[in-house]
Amino acid sequence: MRRLLTLLAIVLGCLLATAARADVCSVSVNDVDFGQVTPISGGDYTVTGSGTLSCTFSTLSLGVLLTPNARACLNLGIGSNSLAAVPRTLGNGAARMQYNLYVDATYSPATIWGGPGVTGATTSYPLQLSAGLLTLGGTYTKNFNFYGKIPAGAALAGVPTVSNSNTVYTSSFSGAGTMTYAMYGLLNDPGTCLGNSASFSFTVNATAINNCTITAAPMAFTTATVLNGPVRSTSTLSVRCVNNNAYQIALNGGTVASSVAARKMKNTTGPATIGYELSGSLDGPIWGDGTAGTSMVSGTGTGSSQPVTIYGRVPAQLTPVPGDYKDTVMATIYF
Repeated sequence: MRRLLTLLAIVLGCLLATAARADVCSVSVNDVDFGQVTPISGGDYTVTGSGTLSCTFSTLSLGVLLTPNARACLNLGIGSNSLAAVPRTLGNGAARMQYNLYVDATYSPATIWGGPGVTGATTSYPLQLSAGLLTLGGTYTKNFNFYGKIPAGAALAGVPTVSNSNTVYTSSFSGAGTMTYAMYGLLNDPGTCLGNSASFSFTVNATAINNCTITAAPMAFTTATVLNGPVRSTSTLSVRCVNNNAYQIALNGGTVASSVAARKMKNTTGPATIGYELSGSLDGPIWGDGTAGTSMVSGTGTGSSQPVTIYGRVPAQLTPVPGDYKDTVMATIYF
């Protein structure tokens, strides 16, 4: 009988030791995608990320039997394509796009998700998993959310695209996420998440897309009594395109003549007209849409507003009846 009891004690001891090794937690975080980002939009871009804490409790682990609980602290490094401080940055080659990840949707600096070694982001993500009273061992999970923001401002406005194409910016947290955790029962709550550790990985992406905006100011020629010499004026287009985004601007033929090579202004009270020309330089080639010998004006965006001058000229011609002459021209930007 003594030999049998000794054998049972050895077997039970082995079972307990095996069960203790089964008490383990892990965390998985899904990749984060901000989607398409227009750097010149003037607004923030936000996204909600998600993950899952999973803990397995042994049925024979006396410390957590009937009351399985776990405390976890999720620490997040700076990620690839970033310096050792916030704000974090997504990268494409040498280009960078600022962003950050937060433990709640207030997006306040105090809630930037970080941890030890990350300057300006020391907030760990605290999680508690409780399976409930009178619960046997097994695997239990807890889902959680976190929040990302790409802030509007000069840094975002300066983000370039490459080769006039959608450009993916990314950051990898391969092994840069770490978790410390403690598993406990009803009577042995450690009050901290220290004791065990694990790591997790995920990536963050955003796609910068090309975009342009354009506005125009009216052009007014000075009053003339006779048209025996050229009359000149200028106007300005305000163009804002994504940094490194090539663009072309076309001017149509106007509403009177509908001809890019022979524009006309019409008397507002009668049928008389006056011929005029538009160009991208003083007395330069006629600015049109590339047809009928005309050319378009080209440029490259900087992320900021750029002034583009339109030069107008009324060449010498027969002077029509006095009056107010007008035409409406549409500017179209291609990018």
